[in-house]
Amino acid sequence: MKILRLAAMAVCAALAACSPAKKEAVEPPGRTALKLATDWKGEAELGGYYQALATGEYQKRGLDVTLIQGGPGVNVPQLLATGAVDVGVGSNSFIVLNLAKEKVPVKAVAAFMDKDPQVLIAHDGQGINAIADMKGHPILLSDASIAAFWVWLKAKHGFTDDQVRKYNYSAAPFLADKRVVQQGYVTSEPYLIEKEGKITPKVFLLADDGYPAYASFALVPDALIARNPAAVKAFVEATAAGWTSYLYGDAKPGDALILKDNPEMTQDVLDQAREKMRAYGIVPRQGVGRMDDARWAEFFKVASEQGVYPKDMDYKGAYTLDFLPK
Repeated sequence: MKILRLAAMAVCAALAACSPAKKEAVEPPGRTALKLATDWKGEAELGGYYQALATGEYQKRGLDVTLIQGGPGVNVPQLLATGAVDVGVGSNSFIVLNLAKEKVPVKAVAAFMDKDPQVLIAHDGQGINAIADMKGHPILLSDASIAAFWVWLKAKHGFTDDQVRKYNYSAAPFLADKRVVQQGYVTSEPYLIEKEGKITPKVFLLADDGYPAYASFALVPDALIARNPAAVKAFVEATAAGWTSYLYGDAKPGDALILKDNPEMTQDVLDQAREKMRAYGIVPRQGVGRMDDARWAEFFKVASEQGVYPKDMDYKGAYTLDFLPK
C-alpha cells in the first residue's frame, strides 16, 4: 500500500549523521546525469516522472535521467542524505519538514501534487456526510499516519486517539464493519474497495476539508542546488511538462514505462487513478509544481502547535521557491 511511503519519516532522525557523497565540482560534458528515486513502485501517482522520461522532456533540456523505482525496501530520504541519488520523490509535507528538523541538507524544490491525495473512506448509510461526522467512529490508521495527518485531524475536529484501530493494509476489516472508517489514497483504495467489496464507499479528500499539505515533492540535496542550479531548474520544468502531458494529453508513453517497471500494475488501475487526479484537482492543469510560503506556514503552524516540531524551527529551510516553473 502506498501509505507505507510515510514510514520513511521514522528513519529521518538517523539521517542527520549522514552527509552527501562527494561529487566532482565540474559536470561532465554533454547531458547532466541525474539519478531519480521514486517513492513507490510504478503507478499513475508517479506518472508525470515516467511521462517526462518517455516523451524526452528531460533529454530536450539536457538531462540524462535514470529512474530508480521505489517500494517498501527503498528509503528515499536515506538515498538523498548519503548522495546515492540526485533527486528523490517525497511523498508528503511531513517528510520534507522532518528532513529540515534533523538538518539533513536537502530541500523541496517543487510540489507536483497541489493536494495530498490522502482520503478517509466510510460506508454509506452511517450518517457520515463530512469528515467532522467521523468523530466517535473507529478509524483504521497505520502507525505512520498517526504521526502525520492524524495530528491535523485531532487539531481540527477534536478526534481522539481512542478512535484509532490498527490498519493492516487490507480492506477486510473495513468491509466487515460498516461503522469503521479507513485511510487511503483517492487514487487507489476506493477503487480496490469497490472491486473487492462490490460497494461504492463514501470518499473524503482531506485537502477538500482544508488539509494544507502538498505531495509528490522533488527533493534535491543542497550540494546539487549550489553546484548546478540550471539542472535543478531543468528537472522541475521537464517534470511539470510530464505531468501536464500525462494527465491532460496522451498518457500512453508514461503508462508503457510504468507497466514495464511494475508488472503488478494493470491498465484499469492506471486509467481510474488518472481520472481521479483530474476530478479531484490533485495535479492542476495550470501551475504544476507550485508551492507558496503561506501554505507552508499554515502547515507548520498546525504541526508545531501539536508538538510535532519545535515552534522556533526554521521550517523555511525545508524548501525553496527559486526553481518553480514560470
